[in-house]
Amino acid sequence: MITDLVQIRRLGEQKRGENERFRRHLKTHAFVERRLRHIAEETEEAIDCTTCANCCKVATVTLTDRDVAKLAKFLRIKEGKFLRDYTEQSEEEGLILKRDEETGCVFLSGTECTVYEARPATCGDFPHLVRGAGSLQSRVWQFIDRACYCPIVYNTMESWKVETEFSPSPK
Repeated sequence: MITDLVQIRRLGEQKRGENERFRRHLKTHAFVERRLRHIAEETEEAIDCTTCANCCKVATVTLTDRDVAKLAKFLRIKEGKFLRDYTEQSEEEGLILKRDEETGCVFLSGTECTVYEARPATCGDFPHLVRGAGSLQSRVWQFIDRACYCPIVYNTMESWKVETEFSPSPK
């Protein structure tokens, strides 16, 4: 299992084309989604996210109205203040948590989330291998980028390739 972030980034970028072919492979071949979810669960259990937190450093966090209410209540502030102090609008993604290019999410301290108990739903479901909106197949396109920064996604995708007998060489 590879957990070194430099290696994950290099290999994820190197395998970007292969991962796109793998995505097409999953769409055109029969596979047992339950088995793929089980592989993802095993990988999630084997890697401690709190030692990495790279997702919090590089990814944006989209917010729902429910997330805003929950976080404001957790921080004991009004929703308006929360929106003003901790969020921004993104053209592509809508309402997101503020972030700093060097330190990442506004709520990240070292490798720990300071609002973990009230974290947004997208954070709770991350990396969306086991849980997420839609079928596993419909989410695979997201994993290609995530395989470049998340050890869980990278290692899960590599295991899925073995499970589905995917040939990494283009035909």
